[in-house]
Amino acid sequence: MPGHKGCGLLGFEAFDITEIAGADSLYEAEGIIKESEQNASTLFGCDTFYSTEGSSHCIRAMLYLALTFSGGKNKKIAAGRNAHKSFLTAAALLDLSVDWLCGRGNNYLSLNLNATDIESYLSSCKERPIALYLTSPDYLGNRLNIKEIAAVCHKYGVLLLVDNAHGAYLKFLSNSEHPIDLGADMCSDSAHKTLPVLTGGAYLQINKELDPFFKENAKAALSLFGSTSPSYLILQSLDAANIYLCEFKSELNNFIPKLKKVKKSLVNSGFVLVENEPLKITVSAKAYGYLGFELYDYLARKNLIAEFCDKDFITFMFTPKNSDLDLKLLETALLELPKRSAIESATPIFHLPPKRLSVRQAVFAKNETVDVKSALGKICGVPIVGCPPAIPIVMCGEEITESVIERFEYYGIKKCSVIL
Repeated sequence: MPGHKGCGLLGFEAFDITEIAGADSLYEAEGIIKESEQNASTLFGCDTFYSTEGSSHCIRAMLYLALTFSGGKNKKIAAGRNAHKSFLTAAALLDLSVDWLCGRGNNYLSLNLNATDIESYLSSCKERPIALYLTSPDYLGNRLNIKEIAAVCHKYGVLLLVDNAHGAYLKFLSNSEHPIDLGADMCSDSAHKTLPVLTGGAYLQINKELDPFFKENAKAALSLFGSTSPSYLILQSLDAANIYLCEFKSELNNFIPKLKKVKKSLVNSGFVLVENEPLKITVSAKAYGYLGFELYDYLARKNLIAEFCDKDFITFMFTPKNSDLDLKLLETALLELPKRSAIESATPIFHLPPKRLSVRQAVFAKNETVDVKSALGKICGVPIVGCPPAIPIVMCGEEITESVIERFEYYGIKKCSVIL
């Protein structure tokens, strides 16, 4: 294996190998993969393990480690409501009980949570969770105060796990703002999202201050959920990135001021930006008189493709691999748009639906796909949600209420999975 024998149809098959002599084995690494992961650990300042199956793989391993460290007796985990669906699948597989934290505001993609909110939750709950799971940065480019939240978690003996899929680059800012450096216990980084790594390349990262159990069992946790045939092309990409990252800090911090200039130009021209992350621009489309979909289509006709859009927002992701011309083309295209009166229609107010079944019970129950309009009062089965952003509006096991249906319709969701 592989069947192409190094001479397939795409031109790079000679590099697509399996666990042959000298190539090492990802989950039993003793040779070049182990050395490469040690190099990455040095660069990130924490124990770093490779995944070729994205952050989703790392999230499942992270939750498994937290659960097994606790002895499996307490299966409760608190999580920000804007969790990626991979968190839900992990909760189903591990039979976790989830306390959803919603914060303030009405945007399901961004969570307005602070340390005071976490303190209030942890001090009042009868049974504390084994961990708090948060997404930072989120899909719109907003970051939580991980440093303050970590301090609260540790005060109550609760692990802090961070989905840092969009923030691998944060380590290389002038002053690191990577979750581990801010006090998180474990995090998952999608190397392929903000670093020049092939799609699927990711890191599971563990704070060196954590109990040795986590480092010692990281490979076993990853192998539990991972393919026995990891992509060596992706592994090669992760390894090559280590060399690049040695010089990345300078490149990144020379690029960010250029992006700041674009942001300032847009704001001066009347655009409202809602992100607080250096490598994203998220425009509040309605504030400029457009729907996010309209801005997306307008830019797509100019061959400028946004990362994400919905009615309210359009989001652009940048890295230092974007040229000055890329920045200029986007800035020019946006500034050529005439500003219109703001669209006043608001996102429907969302009320947290009642939980009828556990995530696991719902996922493993028989279900069917129905029109949203006929789902009222039924229980959500497997969430049907695309990527981006892959964040469910209603979670497995929750009742589909009028509030849920109203939000489905607002976001153009026409079908949902319900339990028979």
